[in-house]
Amino acid sequence: MSALLTILVAARDEAERIAGTIEALQEQFPDTEVVVADDGSRDATAICAREAGARVITLPRRGKGQALTLAERACPPGPLLLCDADLRGDLRPLVDGTAGLNIAWFERKVGGGFGLTKGVARALIRTRARYHAVEPLSGQRFLSVRAREVAFPVAAGFGVETAMTIDAVRAGLEVTERRLELEHRATGRDPGGFLHRGRQLRDVLLACGPQGRSFRCLRLPLVGAVIGVICPTVAPVAALGLADDLWSGPERGFRAHLRTGTTTGTLKLIGIPLWALLRTRSLSGAMLVALTANALNQLDTRPGRALKVFLAGTLVLGGRPRRGFAVAVLLAPYDLQEMTMLGDAGSNALGALLGLESVRRSTGWSRAVAIGALLVLTAVGERRSLGAAIEATPGLRELDALGRTT
Repeated sequence: MSALLTILVAARDEAERIAGTIEALQEQFPDTEVVVADDGSRDATAICAREAGARVITLPRRGKGQALTLAERACPPGPLLLCDADLRGDLRPLVDGTAGLNIAWFERKVGGGFGLTKGVARALIRTRARYHAVEPLSGQRFLSVRAREVAFPVAAGFGVETAMTIDAVRAGLEVTERRLELEHRATGRDPGGFLHRGRQLRDVLLACGPQGRSFRCLRLPLVGAVIGVICPTVAPVAALGLADDLWSGPERGFRAHLRTGTTTGTLKLIGIPLWALLRTRSLSGAMLVALTANALNQLDTRPGRALKVFLAGTLVLGGRPRRGFAVAVLLAPYDLQEMTMLGDAGSNALGALLGLESVRRSTGWSRAVAIGALLVLTAVGERRSLGAAIEATPGLRELDALGRTT
């Protein structure tokens, strides 16, 4: 192996076992750096890991995938060995410099549930990559330099392993699963164990759905399309936004899309106003809805920002639209903690909901004033970042940061 190996361990609240895992890894791989991604542990995990000789990167609690992504950026170039913090066993047979992605297959099964999550993960890998995985959820993985480039940033939460296998196979890399004598702390068939596997199942499903990149370049599930499902009134807007999420190019702003020609952004630029005209049967109503949808989309550049503006707007409108308000409240904690993203599907749909409610409540001068204010906001957003303006304004800056995980 020409480049030096780095071992990356994801850990959360593993103070009792992390030192033993690190010491075993150091014995198996002398002179290899062990890096621990501490995912917001509330116990002495970080202290124990440092005392055992590892380099610890302390992170906010965002989940396994985000912890690995952020810690990987602090690791030197070269192949990676990923390892869970509670592992016992010899990983040396897993390391092979000529391979793409090697995955450890546990020789003996200890504990666990009924196999539902693992079965779903296998089915998703088989459907998305035409690969029959034995251990789709194993966290013990060796990544060659090329596999590391393909896999990172990894999917959020416990969806990291399933998505990594899919990414590697679809990139044409060799994926092998090796049976090893390993063991780790198994979850049982008790409430805690089923809750853990429920989170795993949720994350696996999200990891195989639409994905986006946050401003930190974290890979996050795009959940905004669910607004179009829960609020069918704006389903066409959510669909147009989702198309832009999945297939958009580098263009930003009206002028860039119009200069480029046929883009998903141009499709939104035409489609949302036409849909709004059909819904409102009014030119002024269509303008108000389309501009509100665009305004929330322009503001959705930091976690929670578009949701806060939407919630503030619903309060001005007397808590309506109620269904949209409820969805926004439910999504806000995940968005603020960078566990999910609204994407264009979500921000455009929420903006359209707000616009439709405004059309119902405004006439004459009040509607004209709202349209004028939104036109000014749109023009400003074409010339400079609205997010930058918010962050430079005292008061707005603090409200914008409220509740956000740094």
